[in-house]
Amino acid sequence: MHNPVRRNRNIGTEKQGYGQNNKLKISSPYGSLKSFHEQLTIYRTESWTINNHEFVFIVEETRKHSIHSCSISDIKKIIEQIPTEDYGELRFIILRQPKRKEEILSPVWGRLIYSYEFEDEYYPAIILDAIDLEKKLLWPKKQTIEDQKEFERLKTDGHIFTETKRNFIAEFKPDLVRNTQLYRTLPHEFGHYVHYLEVVERPENDDENDEEKEKRLDFYFNIPKSEKEKFAHTYAEKLKSKLISENRIPF
Repeated sequence: MHNPVRRNRNIGTEKQGYGQNNKLKISSPYGSLKSFHEQLTIYRTESWTINNHEFVFIVEETRKHSIHSCSISDIKKIIEQIPTEDYGELRFIILRQPKRKEEILSPVWGRLIYSYEFEDEYYPAIILDAIDLEKKLLWPKKQTIEDQKEFERLKTDGHIFTETKRNFIAEFKPDLVRNTQLYRTLPHEFGHYVHYLEVVERPENDDENDEEKEKRLDFYFNIPKSEKEKFAHTYAEKLKSKLISENRIPF
């Protein structure tokens, strides 16, 4: 199968500058070209057809004290409400257990992978990371404008912060983590994928060659992160508002 996204093997590695100032590093097995988020351990899979589109749910076993806040059933209910034209070739939905070093160096609620390798197949994937309930949610007092906006979103999700000398701290509560990952992170990552579709895939015409698509791909990956985040936040907020107005969420 043609892989529509050129896989950059330097992403997340020292060659791209990642982690050069850190003593801790996210390691990869010697000789493996897989990125750290493709290195799953014990997992199970379920295939579901949603609006005539097949999704493969991959659920990795969690460590003690860690949870997947969203069930497959939860995620299906949200995906059912997303326009089918926004599915594209996205296929893998991964509930992943991050390694301890990853939780320190690369903590996220979720991420979009444009070309994810799973059992020798390559498809776009959305990953939702498991959360360790023994850890705390830390937010800095010194905040950029974007930090301030996300801080307000977290408080809207229900997270309750207490103030210390350097940070704001909240406990991870399962229902509040679910609010964030199910109603915001999942649509947000779909938003990133829709942005990619609009810039790279949807302008395609019958007469174009590979070079033209390659130019759009390069253009997309050179869009500033702030612009990509703005697009994804707008997409997620519109979807969330629509579902709330239709009394489809929360559930």
